[in-house]
Amino acid sequence: MRATARAQPNIALIKYWGKRDRVNNLPAVGSISVTLADLYTEMCVSLDETLASDRLVVNELENAAMLPRISACLDNVVGRSRRHAQIDSRCNFPVAAGLASSASSFAATVVAASAASGSTSSTAELASLAGRSSGSAARSLYGGFVELRNTPGDVSVETILDGDQWPLKVIIAVTSEGPKPVSSGEAMEISRKTSPFYSSWLENQPDDLDVARAAIREQDFEKLAGVCEHNCLKMHSVMWASRPAIVYWNSATLNCMQTVRDLRSTGSAVFFTIDAGPQLKAICLESDEQRVREALSATTGVVDVLSSGLGDGARLLESA
Repeated sequence: MRATARAQPNIALIKYWGKRDRVNNLPAVGSISVTLADLYTEMCVSLDETLASDRLVVNELENAAMLPRISACLDNVVGRSRRHAQIDSRCNFPVAAGLASSASSFAATVVAASAASGSTSSTAELASLAGRSSGSAARSLYGGFVELRNTPGDVSVETILDGDQWPLKVIIAVTSEGPKPVSSGEAMEISRKTSPFYSSWLENQPDDLDVARAAIREQDFEKLAGVCEHNCLKMHSVMWASRPAIVYWNSATLNCMQTVRDLRSTGSAVFFTIDAGPQLKAICLESDEQRVREALSATTGVVDVLSSGLGDGARLLESA
């Protein structure tokens, strides 16, 4: 009744922002992401009849704040009549800082919980279950370039292109290691209710998805760069026009944006994207990785730089 799984965070190229079904946590729009290789979360789930309650330990520290969401996720996978669980989590990158730690955490949780309970759920079924806890977690069940599509009553997820078929690099400029001030879920609901740009965001998403999907299949970097940066800035415009305004960026985020633009103006194949947090992710060709990394490391306000290739979806490490 014990299993350990590993999942990587995914970085959205075409974002989702907003929910169409809050009860089932279904996103309002489709999205496209890349699954990383070198950042990861491991979740060990032990179902034990001697335990009086669930317990979550993250990087060797007990975490009561996240426990209710993890417990609810276990209920979805194993059932409400399950045994209580000891959950031990290990993450090799900052948690709750806009680096998709929740996506990797819940993706690994559903894989580990399924194995610990003896379930034989398919990847598609596990993706659906992970998405109920974190909308982006469904994408971390798959590797490479991943698309999440809204389907009636649920979502469907598939790999558009394997990571080794177009081995782009993701350079992450960490501009703050602390937790973000407003959770993504809360911020999305504020935007849905108050942003004058929200309806336009929903209406224009299908076009961005079509362009990005085609760019990935054609391995057209310039086309992908254009649509992804524009989509990112549209999403943050929705947030900024909300009441109260939701601004995750800091001065270093803006500095990093300028660094990427300067790199591109001098011949580097690179573009940026920013999720619900202050960290900037630069996507580039392998040949430009070192130059991009060095430039972001030298940018004022950057506290750390992480690099990753594209990796596989969530997977079981061990089960007993």
